[in-house]
Amino acid sequence: MKAEIIAVGTELLLGDIVNTNAQYIARRLADIGIFVYHQSVVGDNPERIKKAYEIAFDRADIVITTGGLGPTKDDLTKEIAAEYFKKELQLDEASLEIMKEYFLRRNQPITTNNKKQAYFPEGAIIVKNNNGTAPGCIIEDNKKTMVLLPGPPREMIPMLEEVVLPYLSKYQEGILVSKVLRICGIGESAMEDLISDIMEKQSNPTIAPYAKEGEVILRITAKAKDTDEAERLLLPVEKELHNRLQKYIYGEGEVSLEETVGTLLVDHQLTISTAESCSGGLLAAKIINYPGISSVFMEGMITYSNDSKIQRLGVKPETLTTYGAVSKETAAEMAEGVAKAANTDIGVSITGIAGPTGGTKEKPVGLIYAGTYIKGKVYTKELFFKGDRQKLRNFAATQTLCWLRWMLIQEGYDLH
Repeated sequence: MKAEIIAVGTELLLGDIVNTNAQYIARRLADIGIFVYHQSVVGDNPERIKKAYEIAFDRADIVITTGGLGPTKDDLTKEIAAEYFKKELQLDEASLEIMKEYFLRRNQPITTNNKKQAYFPEGAIIVKNNNGTAPGCIIEDNKKTMVLLPGPPREMIPMLEEVVLPYLSKYQEGILVSKVLRICGIGESAMEDLISDIMEKQSNPTIAPYAKEGEVILRITAKAKDTDEAERLLLPVEKELHNRLQKYIYGEGEVSLEETVGTLLVDHQLTISTAESCSGGLLAAKIINYPGISSVFMEGMITYSNDSKIQRLGVKPETLTTYGAVSKETAAEMAEGVAKAANTDIGVSITGIAGPTGGTKEKPVGLIYAGTYIKGKVYTKELFFKGDRQKLRNFAATQTLCWLRWMLIQEGYDLH
């Protein structure tokens, strides 16, 4: 069974609102074995909305729309759906009463344009909205199904979960079960090289890689008649991916890199401090995302200038003169310096050239050095990234955190 998602709203086309609804709906449809091959966004224009419906139903059995169910004249999703299916709009008294009560509780009068939200194409199944004034509806006609939902996610999601998905489950052909592997320390292309033969042979389960903010995510999905069968299909593929990627896999499911590193630090009671230059505190911010990290995270310093590196961290002036602020030597002294200043087991540092200016042929924009001090041992790592200033800073923090995880494991501090 194929579905298509249409988001209605000029504000989406203008970029004023991010279309998170399509992502959520597509993921939940996949969970019940309904596949989404196309998504589209259309503005509040009756001709273009109707054309979008025609195109969608030409290639899909189910069309789900979000937005355009409000009280204003440009909210036309439902009206164009009635026109498309050649159905009259009819007042639903029960929806109108719910709407009246909604406004009465807020000491507001119900307006004429709000009443238009209580009209539905004849024969439609009405989807109650417990979080707003716009009910949705489901239209079945000529082996085609249309689901109309409001745009605000806080309204759309409960309606989808409580009514729409159970209703659409009758079209379910088996189930889809996915496992997610989270990877860092290797780029998407390099990772694909390690598993290219597996991906070329894939059929069921399938493997889908995608990059996300300095990390790579692998989603393994199996289609089966039930969960047990899906798990049996997933297991050998998952094992082989672990064999190939090993150290690069830091977690599964919804676990974050911050959670993985935070767990290592807290479980082993390893105190930590950070010294950052180009990343400007992003590394510290990532670490303290983990609840409970206060028991081991002692201090974070932003030592942006050379003077602060000397005065706060004890970096030698001759190191800065000879090698420069962006160097493995400076990164090493920063890491050791912050650990000693904060009296912590671990010190982590970042120094680099975030751009857009300041680079040279020898040290271009995007060059980053990270340092790690772990109970007397000092390590450094060179990183390089192309991108704008903000992306580069985030890359530096993420990759340094990833490297810290690996160094802790190398030192014997593995997850229990």
